[in-house]
Order: sequence, then structure tokens, then C-alpha cells
Amino acid sequence: MENIKKLHPISVTIIIGTLFARMAMFMTIPFLAIYLTSVKGVSASLAGAIIGISSIVGLFGGFFGGYVSDRYGREKVMKISLLMWTFVFIGFATAESVWTFFLLNALNGLCRSFFEPSSRALLSQVTKQENKLLVFNLRYAAINVGAAIGPLVGLKIGSSSSTDAFFITAFVYFLYFILLVALFSNDTIDQNDSDTSEHVTLRNAVNVLRNDRVFLFAVIGMILGVTGYSQFNSTIPQYLSQYQDGVQLFSYLIVFNAITVLIIQYPVSRIGKRYSALTSIMFGIVAVSFGLFGFGLFTAVPMLFLSMFILTVGEVMMFSMVDIFIDQIAPQQMKGLYFGSIGFTAIGNAIGPWIGGLMLEHLGYGNHIIIFSLLALCTSVGFPVFLYVGRLMKATKRHMEYSL
Repeated sequence: MENIKKLHPISVTIIIGTLFARMAMFMTIPFLAIYLTSVKGVSASLAGAIIGISSIVGLFGGFFGGYVSDRYGREKVMKISLLMWTFVFIGFATAESVWTFFLLNALNGLCRSFFEPSSRALLSQVTKQENKLLVFNLRYAAINVGAAIGPLVGLKIGSSSSTDAFFITAFVYFLYFILLVALFSNDTIDQNDSDTSEHVTLRNAVNVLRNDRVFLFAVIGMILGVTGYSQFNSTIPQYLSQYQDGVQLFSYLIVFNAITVLIIQYPVSRIGKRYSALTSIMFGIVAVSFGLFGFGLFTAVPMLFLSMFILTVGEVMMFSMVDIFIDQIAPQQMKGLYFGSIGFTAIGNAIGPWIGGLMLEHLGYGNHIIIFSLLALCTSVGFPVFLYVGRLMKATKRHMEYSL
């Protein structure tokens, strides 16, 4: 608690805003694939493509959003993104055409890819070195508290059969926008960042990333890990929808996932602190692979929860340490660019649901062992990729200690 009191007000605001924004997001988006297939009657592969389009947009939006935040200021990017996000969610609530959902989810991905790197870079900027692990883990915890509450609310208000809940999501994001406007009107810290980064041209930014082999191979490894984890939001709910009360089972799995994250996050972060963020990410990829394999191997509900537990351990080991890893290797004047460019890992979120949907469509739901085994195998390739990243980091002596 004493450490939290020492945090900058902007950090506290972003963490609290993340909590409520993600609560609203998880109340709606996880049910979108089920809504599209059960209510709109679209195929599993098209539903996967609609879910994945936000990640495709994020491939480019993250890079440019991060660069723009370095060049022109975090606060401008964050405020514009939240305001635009509000109207996107209103669009979700009123949409009728399947292709309208496609366009709106693309805009959803654009807003996220601009807002997220800006907010994370700002957290890094205003936080003292000794508090960075705490701040990034608090942000990750806020995401998962939202994930624990949001799906239960979404289940109760029928988010799998209606889009009305998106109005609530829009309202929450508009309140977040108002809060940031009020906060930044009394704090101009972001302007200092703009001044230090105005000489970083787009060409220079591209050249830095292109020549940074540590970053490039880390992105490749994370793409493989994210490809596996993305099945949680697309292939797994579609597969479970074939069960009796499958939608309810998936909702409980989401809640179980979020609660598990909150329970294991602290001990996992201590492991990451002791053995490095890179080691945590590597073993997280392995755990996600085993979790996916479990969904293919088992059909009994208790074993599905066990598989979710293993997948969740992998999730925490991967994602709770990514921000620390990027903050570690990014040049000070390019934090936004690096946080944004790690968005290229969204390739995994883009192709993962599509690949999973194709497998379900062409191999059939009955061949779940083959489907999830192939997905697990693809994910596990990320482990040797990160082994190589570790060798590159040792060769270039790029490492830094973090403490709570």
C-alpha cells in the first residue's frame, strides 16, 4: 500500500480507468463470436475473421500510434482514441449488417492500437524505475479484475444474443475520456515527452526497429504465443457452444481464468523478477501450449477447468512480463514506438481465430484432439525462438533489473 501511495496520479488514473474500461469490454466482446454465429448465422470462419480484423488493423495502428505518441504527445493520442472508441461502441449497439460488425471491429482495433502503447509509454515515463514492475502488474491485474466481472454481467444481460450491452460500454469509455481531459488539464507532464522526441523521424524509427534483432525475434516469438492464446476468445467458445449449456460454461471459464490470474499473478511476477522477464515469457508459451492440448484431449468439465488453469498460468507468465521486457529494451525517446510496435504480435490474434475457425469448419468439432494438438504445436515453436532472443540479449548485454 505504501508503494501505491508513491505512484504518480496519472499512473493511478490509468490503472483505475483500465479496470472499468476492460470490465465493460469483457462484458461484450467475448460474446461477439457466439452472437454472430448463433443470431446472425454466419459461418465459424467468417466469425473468426470478424473477431480477427481488429488485430489486423492493430498491426499498423500500433506502430503509427506509438510513433505519433512519441512525436506529438501521449495525452492527445489517448483522448482522441477514447472519444472515437465511444462512438465505435455505440455503432456496435446499433449495427445490423454483418459487414458493419466487420468495419466496427476494425475501428475497435484501431482505437486500441493507438491508446494502449500511448498509455503504457506514459506509465513508463511517469513511474520511477523501482516501481515499474509494480505499476505494470497493477495494470495487468486491473485488466483481469475487469475480465472476472465483465463476463458475468454480460451473461446476465444476454450479450450472446443482443448488442444492447455495447451502450453501457460506450458510456464507460466516455467517462474515461472525461476523466483524462480533467486530469491532463491540471498536469502537463506529457508535453515534456513531446519535446524530447520531436527529432525522431518516421524514417529513423523504422530503421531502429528494422535493425533491432532482439526486438524482431521477440515479436516473432510472441506472435506464436499469441496465436495459441487467441483461441481462448474464438475457437474455444465456438467449440464449447456444442456442449449443453456451453455458453454458460464458457462464461464460467472466463471468470475462472480471471480469478486465477489474480491469485497467481503475484507469485509469478516474483518468479519473473528472479529469473528475468524473458524466462517467464518462454515458459508461459509452453504452458499455453499444454493448456490448448488439454482442451483437445479432455471433454469432462473438471478437466476443462484444469486445462484453463494451465493456459492461464501461461497467460500470466507471458503477458504480465511483456511490458517489462519492452521497457527494458526500448530506447528512452522511443518508448511509445516500441510499445506500439509490439502490437505486431497481433498477427497472432488475427490469424489465430481464423485458423481455428477453419479447422472447426473443415475438420469438424468431433476432431477436437487433432485441432487443438495442431494449435498447441504451432504455439510451442515460440519457445526456441525466445531461446535465440536470450542469446542475442547476452551478446549485446541488454538487460536490466526490476524490483517492487
